[in-house]
Amino acid sequence: MKITGLNIPDDVKGFYINSGVTELYPPQEKAVNAGLLEGRNIFAAVPTASGKTMIAEMAMFNAISKGGKCLYIVPLRALASEKYTRFKEFQGLGVKTGVSTGDLDTRDDWLGNMDIIVATSEKADSLIRNGAPWIKDITTVIADEVHLIDSQGRGPTLEVVLVHFVRMNPDIQIIALSATVGNADEMAQWLDAQLVESEWRPIDLQEGVFFDGVITFPTSLRDVEHKHKDELANLVHDTIDDGGQCLVFESSRRNAESSAMKISKIFIKNHIKNDTVGLQTLALQVLDTGETETTRRLSQCVSGGTAFHHAGLTSAQRKLIEDGFKGNLIKMLSSTPTLAAGLNLPARRVIIKGHGRYDPNYGMVPIHVLEYKQMAGRAGRPHLDPYGESVLISKYKNKVDMLIQQYVNSDAEDVYSKLGTEAAIRTHILSMVSTGLVQSRADIKDFFSCTFFAHQHDAHELTAVVDEVLKFLVMNNFITENNGLHPNGLGELVTMLYIDPMSASIIIDSLSYLDDINVSELSLLHLVCSMPDVRPLYLRKDDYEWLDDFVQDHIDEFVKPPSPSDANRYEWFMSEVKTAVLLTEWISESKEDDITSRFNVGPGDIRAQADNVQWLMYSASRILDYLDSDYTDFTRELTQRISYGVIKELLPIIGIKGIGRVRARKLYNAGYRDLEAIRKAGPKALTGIIGPKVAANTLEYIDYHDL
Repeated sequence: MKITGLNIPDDVKGFYINSGVTELYPPQEKAVNAGLLEGRNIFAAVPTASGKTMIAEMAMFNAISKGGKCLYIVPLRALASEKYTRFKEFQGLGVKTGVSTGDLDTRDDWLGNMDIIVATSEKADSLIRNGAPWIKDITTVIADEVHLIDSQGRGPTLEVVLVHFVRMNPDIQIIALSATVGNADEMAQWLDAQLVESEWRPIDLQEGVFFDGVITFPTSLRDVEHKHKDELANLVHDTIDDGGQCLVFESSRRNAESSAMKISKIFIKNHIKNDTVGLQTLALQVLDTGETETTRRLSQCVSGGTAFHHAGLTSAQRKLIEDGFKGNLIKMLSSTPTLAAGLNLPARRVIIKGHGRYDPNYGMVPIHVLEYKQMAGRAGRPHLDPYGESVLISKYKNKVDMLIQQYVNSDAEDVYSKLGTEAAIRTHILSMVSTGLVQSRADIKDFFSCTFFAHQHDAHELTAVVDEVLKFLVMNNFITENNGLHPNGLGELVTMLYIDPMSASIIIDSLSYLDDINVSELSLLHLVCSMPDVRPLYLRKDDYEWLDDFVQDHIDEFVKPPSPSDANRYEWFMSEVKTAVLLTEWISESKEDDITSRFNVGPGDIRAQADNVQWLMYSASRILDYLDSDYTDFTRELTQRISYGVIKELLPIIGIKGIGRVRARKLYNAGYRDLEAIRKAGPKALTGIIGPKVAANTLEYIDYHDL
C-alpha cells in the first residue's frame, strides 16, 4: 500500500515521502485495512522494528486532523524522551507535542494546548487524579509496550488507566502496541480492538545458539573464526569485521561492565582506527558527567569503542552512550535486559549471554520466552544491515538443541493481569473515591468488571480484596462509608500526591512515637525508606555486621525498631536502614565515588533513590502540614537537601542552574554563601573557582531571575 493512497492529510503524506517512506510495511497495511483510520481500536502485536510507531502516528495524525487530541503512554521516562524527540519532528506540520513525566501532584494545564502528549502510565494516572482539564479532550490513546500489563510493578496502573479512558469516553480510540505475545487475541478482545498480528520484519532475523565456535541455527550451522581465547570476543570480532555492531545482553550489571571492559582492551588496537578522534571526544564527554569509578570505567570503555548500559548510570551518561551507539561510534554495547524494553537501539548481532537470571527468592531461573524475544528482536538495523542475527550462548553442548526448542522455536508466553492484590488496587480505589468516580461498592465492582483481570477471571475474585482495602482506607480516615463512599480531606491529599495509602499511614502512625525518640535526619529518612513506595537496597553478606552495629548505636533514633529475635522483620528493617544510611551520606555531601563504593551501587542508583525519596519526603511534609505537625518544617528542609544532596548551609545557593553540589561547596568554602555575594564577586573571581563557562552562566542566571 502506497503512502499516496492513504486517507491522511497531504502534508502528512509529504512528510513521510520526504523521510524516505513511500510504502507501508505489511503490519501497517493490515492496521489500515482493520480500520485504523476509521477510528477502530487496534491491537498490534508485531515484532520489534516492524513499524508499530508509525501505526500510532497515522492514528494520531488522523485524530488531530479532525480536531482530536492524543495521549501516547509509555512505560519508561527514557522511552518518553525518545518518543517526544520523534514527535517533535511533526512541528512543521503544525502538530504541537508535549511531554509530561515530572511531579505527580500537578495538572500540567499547559499541555491542554498540545496535540500529542507523551507520558508514563504513572503520570497519566496522576493527571487523571489531579483533574487535568484537558484529559476529557483526549480522543486517541496509544498504549506502547502494552504487554507490560503483565508486570507486577507498573502493570496494574496501565490497566486501570486504560479502563479510565474507555469509561470517560466510550468513543475513544485505543491503539495498543505490543511485542508478540501468546494471548494477543485475548488482549484484543478485552480492548474491543481489531487484532493486527504478524511475524513480518523488515530485515530477516536469524536466531541461533552458540557453543564452542559454532552457531547452530534451526536448519544450518555457522563457524565463527577463533581469533581470541574469549568466545564473546570472537563473536563480536566476527560482527565488526563484517561492518556490523553488537548488542550484548548480560544477566547483571557487573557482567555487563566486565564484558565491555574486556572487549574494549582487545579491540582498542584493532578496530577503532577510523573513529579515534570521535571516540576520544565522546570519552571526555562521559568523563565530564561524574567523578565516580563507574564513570571512569565507562569512559575507558568508550575510548576502545565499547560501552556498557544499565540503570546504575545517570541519565546523561545513558544519553551519551545511546547517541554514540546510534552514530556507529560505539561498536559493541553490553547491557542488562532493561535496554530491550522499548529503546530503539538495534544492532547487526544480538548476543544473549546465557538464559538464566538471578531471582532473590529462587536463585537462578530461566528467562521467559517473551524476554528472550524482546532481546533477540533488537537484531538488525533497518536500511543498514542485510540481516539481523541473534545468538544465545550455551555453556554446554548437550543443551544446544534444548535451547533452540525452548527459545528459538517457541512462542512467547501469555500475558496475565496483576491487578488481583491489595497492594495493586489500594491506591486506585482511594483515587476513584477521592475523585468521585465511584460512590459505592457497586460502582467499584462495575469499574473492575471492565479490567483485563475481570476479562481473564471472575470479577467476584476481587470482592474479598476490595473489602480489605476499603476496611484499611476507612480505618486510616482516608474515606468514610456512610450511605455510600465519601472522600476525606486526607484521602484527597494522598490521592493528589500519588503515593500508596500505606505509605501515608506510616507517616501518620509515626506521629505518636516521634516525641519519644531522638528525631534526626536518619529518623525521617528511615520512615520514608520503610514505605512500600521505596525499594530498599539488597543486603550483602558483609552488610550484616556493620549495619547491626549502626542500628545499636542509633537505636534511639528509630520509630518502633523490631527485635533482632524477629529474624525476618529485622532483616527487612536493616535493608531499610541501609537505604536510609546511603541517603544520609548523600545529604551530608559525601563524594559520589565513596557512596558508590561503600554501597556497591552506580551513580544512577543514587539519583534514582534520591528522586524517589525526595518525592516521598515532600509528600510527608504535605501530610504533616495537613495534620499541623511540628515536624513539617524539618521535612520540607530535608526534601530540598535530598533533591540536591547537600548540607543545610548550601541551600541558599544550590538552586542556581548548572552549579550542583560540588561547585556549590567550592563557592561556599570560598566565602560566597548567598546569591548577592556571588553576584558581587564578578566573573574573574568566580572563574578561578568554577571555571569561565559556569561562572558566566551563573551570573547570567542570577541576573535573569533577578535573584
